[in-house]
Amino acid sequence: MRRLLPFMLALIAIAASVPARAGTPDMKSYPSAELRDPGYHQNVHQKVGSAWNRPAQAPKEGAKTVVIATILRDGSLMEGPRLHMKSGSDAWDAAAIDAVKRAAPFPPLPKSYPRTSLEVHFHFEYN
Repeated sequence: MRRLLPFMLALIAIAASVPARAGTPDMKSYPSAELRDPGYHQNVHQKVGSAWNRPAQAPKEGAKTVVIATILRDGSLMEGPRLHMKSGSDAWDAAAIDAVKRAAPFPPLPKSYPRTSLEVHFHFEYN
């Protein structure tokens, strides 16, 4: 549990970095549980957030797009990111996928990460 505490605190800080208010876009990211490097997670989160160009027309309030991306050891994406959940707005969904594609390549995976790839779920919400 002690080893998870810094990681959990980093997740809370990242999730809190963009306040969710009614009618506002929000992005959260969730890497595989084996990732124990909050700095790496924050870097990936910020790259995608910076690449996200929100469309002029937002989806219905409460809508969410979930994009799943697999980052390989060298930081490249395995295939393209895939749409796991649609928001009901084709423009919103396309902008979410485009943000992940444009943010790539990512930094190489941390040496301490035990796997050859990292799955990250990106939630693009309109609250």
